[in-house]
Amino acid sequence: MKLNERLRLIAGVFVLAAITLGATVHPYWNLFAAFVAINLIQSAFTGWCPMMALLRKLGVQE
Repeated sequence: MKLNERLRLIAGVFVLAAITLGATVHPYWNLFAAFVAINLIQSAFTGWCPMMALLRKLGVQE
């Protein structure tokens, strides 16, 4: 899997997990889903994403 595919997979898993935890454990988990969404939106405008920087440091192929 390339970098963009891994990023989408991670974001999807994070959002799904946060929504599930928000519905079953505590509503504050929805803030984590909002955090992921805000990062996705800012990366669309700036071209920089913290998770992409981390994945690059871990050696994931572009």
